[in-house]
Amino acid sequence: MPTTPASGLVIQRFTPPLKLSDFKAIAFDMDSTLINIECIDEIADAVGKKAEVAAITEAAMRGEIADFKEGLTRRVALLKGVPAGALQEVYDQRLRLNPGAQELIDAAKAAGLQTLLVSGGFTFFADRVKARLGMHEAHSNTLEIIDGQLTGRVLGDIVDGAGKRQHLLDLCARLGCSPRQAIAVGDGANDLPMMGEAGLSVAYHAKPKVREQAMVGITEGGLDRLLEVFA
Repeated sequence: MPTTPASGLVIQRFTPPLKLSDFKAIAFDMDSTLINIECIDEIADAVGKKAEVAAITEAAMRGEIADFKEGLTRRVALLKGVPAGALQEVYDQRLRLNPGAQELIDAAKAAGLQTLLVSGGFTFFADRVKARLGMHEAHSNTLEIIDGQLTGRVLGDIVDGAGKRQHLLDLCARLGCSPRQAIAVGDGANDLPMMGEAGLSVAYHAKPKVREQAMVGITEGGLDRLLEVFA
C-alpha cells in the first residue's frame, strides 16, 4: 500500500531510506516537470492555435495517443508560419523553472550524480534550461526554421518515449552503472519508458497513468520534495 510520510509525497514500491549518493544519474523530462509550461502550447498561442494544439498535447500526456511521434508531428505542423522570434518571447515571458528544480539539481550534482534533461520538446528551450540549471547534458527535438519562420517540421529523429529511455540507457552505459542506479522524473505518458528502466521513478504533479506506475509521487510542493525520501 502507498504511504504518505508528509502531505503531497506518496511512496509506493520503494522503501527508504536510501542515500542520494547511492545513485549515479538523474534524468528529467522538461515541459511541466522542470518548467511550468508546455512550450509547444505557448508557441501555438502566437498564431491563435493554442486550444487546438493543447488538446493534442493533453491527450498525448494522458497516453491516449499511442504514437507520440505522430502526435508531435501533427502539433508542429500547426506551427507553420510562426515567427522564430516567438520562441524567445515564450522563453522570456512565460517559461519559469518549477519550484525546487534548482535545489534538486544542485543536491544531485553535489552527491555526484550526472544530470540529464531529455525532452520531447525543443532544443531552443532545452538548451537554455540545461544551461540555466547547470545540468550536464540535454537531448530534445529541433524545429526547422527557414527565413525567420517555423516550417511546421522537426529536423532529424524525434525524441519520444523510446528515445528518452535510450538516452538514459546510453548515459548509464557511459557511466558504467546499471539503470537501477538512475532516477527518472517525469509527468506524462512518454516518460514511462525511461521511468520503467530507472531504479527510482518519480511522478511530479503527473497524469494519473504516470502516478500509478511511479515509485514516488509528488502531488504537492516542488521538485525538491524528492530529497525527503533520502537519508
